[in-house]
Amino acid sequence: MTSVLLPTTPTVPLNAPTIHTTDRGLTIIAEQIPVEAVNLNLWLRVGAAIESDAIDGMAHFLEHMLFKGTPNLAMGEFERRIEARGAITNAATSQDYTHYYLTCAPQDFAQLAPLQFDVVLNPTLDADDFDRERQVVLEEIRRSADDPRRRNFQRLAELAFESLPYRRPVLGRATTIEQLPVEAMREFHRTWYRPDAMTAVVVGNLPVEDLITIATDSFDRAIAHHPEHPPLGQLHHFPCESSFDRIERREAIDPSLQQSRLSLIWRVPGLNAIGQTYTLDVLASILGQGRTGRLVRRLREERGLVSGIGAGNLSYRFQGVFQVYAQLPSEHIPEVEAEIVAAIAEVRDTLISIDDIDRVRTKVANRFIFGNERPSDRANLYGYFQTLTGGLEAAIGYSDSLRSISAQDLREAARRYLRDDAYGVVIARPE
Repeated sequence: MTSVLLPTTPTVPLNAPTIHTTDRGLTIIAEQIPVEAVNLNLWLRVGAAIESDAIDGMAHFLEHMLFKGTPNLAMGEFERRIEARGAITNAATSQDYTHYYLTCAPQDFAQLAPLQFDVVLNPTLDADDFDRERQVVLEEIRRSADDPRRRNFQRLAELAFESLPYRRPVLGRATTIEQLPVEAMREFHRTWYRPDAMTAVVVGNLPVEDLITIATDSFDRAIAHHPEHPPLGQLHHFPCESSFDRIERREAIDPSLQQSRLSLIWRVPGLNAIGQTYTLDVLASILGQGRTGRLVRRLREERGLVSGIGAGNLSYRFQGVFQVYAQLPSEHIPEVEAEIVAAIAEVRDTLISIDDIDRVRTKVANRFIFGNERPSDRANLYGYFQTLTGGLEAAIGYSDSLRSISAQDLREAARRYLRDDAYGVVIARPE
């Protein structure tokens, strides 16, 4: 095929992806951008949330095992061939997805893409390799338990999610991993690693038709001997949990800390209510992002009550968590909690000025734009939203959606979701 490269100065719209579906049901999203690289990102609609208690940690463990060889690639050969071209590859598992990615030079993409598809779709899953890698995963679980930030996040997750599987760590429990049989992993791969649960995103400096053709051919080769599956259909649907109806507290002593950690959390919509997550993103920025965030300015810059403070809106597919978090001396905890609650009441009861809204909308929108300049950034953006929302409208229209948010929208979201008499509190003290 003939390749026509774009010049290295932007001459195309910010977002102009093409969506293609293969005969076997694979969704391919392709976009040419003037950066001398190509990123291939394979997204699976499977993560820790779909696991049963009997196999929790399976999705992450499988991610490890996919790099242990295929019938066509001996163990280590994939990495050697990738590194020989100066390319990079890695993977990540979350609650709602798993993805595998490769970044290479445009001229190497046709040779390396088939390797990535083969690794993901045709792992050997050898029993001896499985037992050896089990020890690696168990060590990762032990290291996670030794990390104070992960310990505190786990306390938060267990309070935020009473029944949703998001309360479980992605890595799983050591007791489960120790007992997992290799055949259970093989069945898990057969069930979930299939075309209609996968999105391939290819972004870089090759024509869109070339990107789609290479991805399609690579996929067809990798899946040539796979049996046809009936449509997977919708994944499990988890009902949202109710908002807190009172103040619920969890406290722990963590001697590894130098200062205490305080988190206030509210249960909020997830990506299945994407419009509300936009509004909550803006509220989080107004309260606790950057030096102009209200809580940052008041509690750190002006009063010195905290050494660090911030706010964020964590969105899973079916549920979200709005969080305000602080690092502070233990004696300041009651006062800082009261100040956070007062700031929440302020945005709930008083319309935010248009100047503040414009400033924050611009900051959040620019951070979104600046974070999607590289091929890997753009591929992650498309793969994430296609996998979790079923389309790209939320990805492409993010900035426009922010611009449409009014002061009334922000006040209504605060009133609806951020009560000052019902929320969760997680505190970790050094002693």
